[in-house]
Amino acid sequence: MERFRAVVVPVIRMLSPSLEDCCDTWIRSFARYLLGFLGCILWITAAALAFGGVFMILTYKNYRYLFQESFLSLPGWLAVIAAIIMLPTGILAIAISFKSSRYQQGALMYLLLVIFCLQMSSSVLVQFYSVYMPSELKRTMDYLVYHYNETQGPGSMAMDTVQRKLQCCGVQNYRDWLSATADSWHLSAENSHVPESCCKEKYSPCRGDVHHLDHFFQEGCLGKLQDQLHFVLFYLFWCCTVLSVIELLVAVINGILMRNQPFSDIQILDSFTFS
Repeated sequence: MERFRAVVVPVIRMLSPSLEDCCDTWIRSFARYLLGFLGCILWITAAALAFGGVFMILTYKNYRYLFQESFLSLPGWLAVIAAIIMLPTGILAIAISFKSSRYQQGALMYLLLVIFCLQMSSSVLVQFYSVYMPSELKRTMDYLVYHYNETQGPGSMAMDTVQRKLQCCGVQNYRDWLSATADSWHLSAENSHVPESCCKEKYSPCRGDVHHLDHFFQEGCLGKLQDQLHFVLFYLFWCCTVLSVIELLVAVINGILMRNQPFSDIQILDSFTFS
């Protein structure tokens, strides 16, 4: 038994460094391949994030008269900026997977941190708006319906635009116009009508006569607009969440490649260099 130990123990001690080196080499090779793959994924997800940001900006632009806050498009702009920065970040990740340097790896970590901050800011704003917007939107639409007039003021034009684009009528339904016109225009219930923007295209222009319900849309605009806003907010939030996970993986893999890799020596220029 003692002879067996005397033979086996030195062999194990000799093989341990080589096994550790082999395992470390395999991990680094796998990390390089995975980093290159995630760099390509960053490009693809950058397009998805940019789509969500542009959609958010266009939604605000189309319905800006309904929103009291002018910075509602801010999450969209943050998402677009993050998507633009993700393009060079993906290129840098792919370049590091082939040939890495500590300067490239440090730059990658910095870009990932910037993108992460932008996405987290966008996610927080999206969560805030998803809670804040429904009540604010209803209050604004109720005001526009009650103060609607056919002289085409800014508020009336905004309400007409919403009804034509979403093919809807009123806030909750077309009956909102009946009470609004009766109160604000001092009309009798029999003479109340809906605006022409509620009319279906094949019956346009129509008089908005409530006795011809098939001539105009009856569904309210608030539910349709909230569904559209919830979709873009939900899409933007989950884009930022998924991308944050991918960026965390890229940062971890980059850290593995940076481990035990010494910094390059910085040579100070002196007169001997040029002699």
